[in-house]
Amino acid sequence: MRGQAQSIVREVLDIRQAADYLGISGDTLYRYASEGQVPAFRLGNRWRFKRSLLDSWMEEKCNPTKLAASAESTVKVRTREKKPVARAL
Repeated sequence: MRGQAQSIVREVLDIRQAADYLGISGDTLYRYASEGQVPAFRLGNRWRFKRSLLDSWMEEKCNPTKLAASAESTVKVRTREKKPVARAL
């Protein structure tokens, strides 16, 4: 049973799994997600990545004109607004 569970391809990835999938470091992927450069969502305080959205995002980066024509493939990423920092006196 355990071997079968490991062979199942997961649709939702954590930051480590997504970084391995994309071939980049976890720190880089965390920065991209925080800046809204890669499609991601937060589940609690953890970043999660949907494999199909990552595939669409990579395809768009490789061939932007082909996917721009398809509204179905467009991925919108909301960036998080930063809170103003109080100035020290």
